[in-house]
Amino acid sequence: MFGLFKKKSKTEVLMEKYKKLQEDAFILSKTDRKTADAKLSEAEDIMKEIEGLSNSGNN
Repeated sequence: MFGLFKKKSKTEVLMEKYKKLQEDAFILSKTDRKTADAKLSEAEDIMKEIEGLSNSGNN
């Protein structure tokens, strides 16, 4: 209940966006491969950004 107003970190927001893009790409892969590949590429870019944030946080 107290977590209701908790603000999400940038990493959490990006992770949700990454998961959404992965799901969209999976659904699209059955009908439109080109668009699915574009979604996967976008998801990969977001994962690199997440990794960059986690690496800068460890230093």
